[in-house]
Amino acid sequence: MSVSAGTTLRLLRERKLLVHQITNYVVMNETANATLALGALPVMAHAREEVEEMVSLADALVLNIGTLSPHWVEAMLLAGKAANSHGVPVVLDPVGAGATRYRTDTARRILEQVKVSVLRGNQGEIATLVGVDAEVRGVESIGAGGESADLARAAARKLELVASVTGPVDQVSDGERVLAVANGHELLASVTGTGCMSSAITGCFLAAKRDAPLEAAAEALASFGVAAEDAARGAAGPGSFHVALYDALAALDPATLDSRTKIS
Repeated sequence: MSVSAGTTLRLLRERKLLVHQITNYVVMNETANATLALGALPVMAHAREEVEEMVSLADALVLNIGTLSPHWVEAMLLAGKAANSHGVPVVLDPVGAGATRYRTDTARRILEQVKVSVLRGNQGEIATLVGVDAEVRGVESIGAGGESADLARAAARKLELVASVTGPVDQVSDGERVLAVANGHELLASVTGTGCMSSAITGCFLAAKRDAPLEAAAEALASFGVAAEDAARGAAGPGSFHVALYDALAALDPATLDSRTKIS
């Protein structure tokens, strides 16, 4: 299937696709607003009593382990399994995998029990999950061995999913092909939650293009990168950039987006 971020963006806006997100306290507001600004609909349900019913209504599920507790882990597993049974694609963001045993074990447990379509993380997180030496401090990736394109391909093959490894140049692979995404801006690293936003936006694009998760994941990162480039133009620093990022997502033009994405 061809890569066309503009076509996918137009589709998700027309359909007002619902993206169910079980995410963390730090970014819940940010990812909900990013989803809305892009043109999809967020629902942030995490109670064990309702996640299975809620995910049955959704077009995609995003699981984010940023602020873990046992009942949230249980809710993620229940929602993930329900999503699988209803044919709803799942995105996993293994925030901070490698920093603590609990985070790493939880990410691996989800991967073992839930069929994940796209794994979206930084180099350190993804490297940890495929057994490559990496340093993760807090929830930030400090370093990982090897090239990110090779890492994405290896992770995709080992875990049987699409691996979306974000960094200065993002690398997205299905185990055979690798798509490099060169859009973005350095200010993204200065605002908390932008990685989580990229996972939420991956869920939006996957909802609209569920039969082509490789292309959907690359288009999502490229679109978010274009928005970041636009937001950075008038920003005086991280605060104004953060506010401008929502406006830039809302202002993305499906008619011109493909001419601006740097996917190779």
